[in-house]
Amino acid sequence: MTDTEVRFPYQDAALDIEQRVEDLLSRMDAADKAGMLFHTMVGIGDPSEGNPTFGLPSAHSMIRKRRMNHFNLLGSAPSGREFAAWSNALQRFAREDGLGIPITFSTDPRHAFSDNPLTSMFAGPFSQWPETLGFAALASPERLERFGDIARQEYLAVGLRVALHPQIDLATEPRWSRINGTFGESADLTSELVVGHILGFMGSELGPESVSTMVKHFPGGGPQLDGEDPHFEWGKEQVYPGGEQEYHLRPFIAAIGAGATQMMPYYGKPVGTDWEEVGFGFNKDVLTTLLRDRLGFDGIVCTDWGLLTDADILGTPMPARAWGVEHLTRPERMVKALDAGIDQFGGELCTDVLLELLASGAVAEDRLDVSVRRLLREKFRLGLFDDPFVDEKHAEAVVGRADFVQEGLDAQSDSLTLLTNTDAILPLTRGVKVYAEGVASDVLAGYATVVETPAEADVAILRIKAPFEDRDRGGFSAMFHSGSLEFPAEEHARLTAIAEAVPTVIDIYLDRPAVLGGLEESARAVLADYGASDEAVLRVLFGERGPQGSLPFDLPRSDAAVVASRSDVAFDTEDPTFRFGHGLRY
Repeated sequence: MTDTEVRFPYQDAALDIEQRVEDLLSRMDAADKAGMLFHTMVGIGDPSEGNPTFGLPSAHSMIRKRRMNHFNLLGSAPSGREFAAWSNALQRFAREDGLGIPITFSTDPRHAFSDNPLTSMFAGPFSQWPETLGFAALASPERLERFGDIARQEYLAVGLRVALHPQIDLATEPRWSRINGTFGESADLTSELVVGHILGFMGSELGPESVSTMVKHFPGGGPQLDGEDPHFEWGKEQVYPGGEQEYHLRPFIAAIGAGATQMMPYYGKPVGTDWEEVGFGFNKDVLTTLLRDRLGFDGIVCTDWGLLTDADILGTPMPARAWGVEHLTRPERMVKALDAGIDQFGGELCTDVLLELLASGAVAEDRLDVSVRRLLREKFRLGLFDDPFVDEKHAEAVVGRADFVQEGLDAQSDSLTLLTNTDAILPLTRGVKVYAEGVASDVLAGYATVVETPAEADVAILRIKAPFEDRDRGGFSAMFHSGSLEFPAEEHARLTAIAEAVPTVIDIYLDRPAVLGGLEESARAVLADYGASDEAVLRVLFGERGPQGSLPFDLPRSDAAVVASRSDVAFDTEDPTFRFGHGLRY
């Protein structure tokens, strides 16, 4: 914004941020303040049209009618230039109205392989890297900081200013479906890695070249009862049979020390602790007494998505994740969450409910001001008031830049974890006859002679995924891999038969631990990946690069061992097949 455009002190970049915050706050009416407290999704597309899948009104109406200016982007544009153009158009629309408060665009992870729209996005035009478990396998804060810096450049280029990650829950319950977004089972390793992640995205301090990180899910979402997920009513309980609340807090303490400015509590409600048995987004014991008072966090606390309002997604009812307060009305839930210490409601847009609470005196405007100050301060520190726009030509050059793509590919390869290599079958010799499953023939043809049956082959390469139970209960439930970690008997027998017919190499995608059930003995080599393309895997199998990964969690011996373990205690399954840190080299 040029000097000639400065009409009010809050628009003056020469002034102290606190002066600008107070000036703007004094000019905001109740609707302006209420709109700040809502952070929901918006799809990349026509901003004048709604999104029927998620039951969302148009971006234009949310900005104008609800005065909202925090949006989590769904989907992607085909290119960096188109992405940037879309972002700029919406920023222009926001600037033209009222106080001209710029939009803060946020995103779930979009640099890896997972495609669950409730937790992450396809990489699209961005460089592609392993899932966070892959960085845990590399165990290098420096490597993760480098990734963060590259992702920061790509995000900045298209106007994304808040990363709804890192996810630093600990994978102490092996059946939990969200493990692929974590850094594994170790609090020590996760505490080291979260610092690298935050520094990569933020830099040494939050500023105009930073992407802010919303660390989740406080106070640690790993110890879910039976490994079920609290996105759903059947997974709402979080348990600590080993009394290890402090173990799960350690990565969050490291994140706060590294300068994290935003925090997201999870959906689950703690059971059998000294905390109130209500979901963490409503939990004053956790958000005020623990996070703010004890740990000294004074940044933004944003709830996970959809705590207040029942929804209908993909034709399936999805109740509000108001665990422990289901009996409260929506206004009562809102009051309880505000009293607990939240600053924003994620995935909600019921600004009218908050305005009614203000009008009735059930919520004081002074309470809103506490949160609005935090939210405005973040926008000012990110430089959004001074220049919310991005250079579309620059975005075209930066997003998916060739050297970024190459570094991502190298990280995919390097994160691969070699569990077994009987008789040193790996690396394979180029040109060998290969029977393959789960590998694109055209990619494999660059390394080997592709044959149609195991009988014709010198070696079989099988790319498989960690097992899970099919639990499609409608909506998005099928996208959450949960239940048994053991392969179905028929599939286990089929894989074993191939391994008995021809020397076999298995590459298994671990989005959570797997019970190999003897495949580690029948196959000549077993490799684990955490999101890797065929090219990334074949480079390692044929010796262009060596595997550098180490397991970020134990691989349990059986489902029975998992059931007998304590959900909150790390490395608690009896006699695991492979231990945390295992990884061969060549």
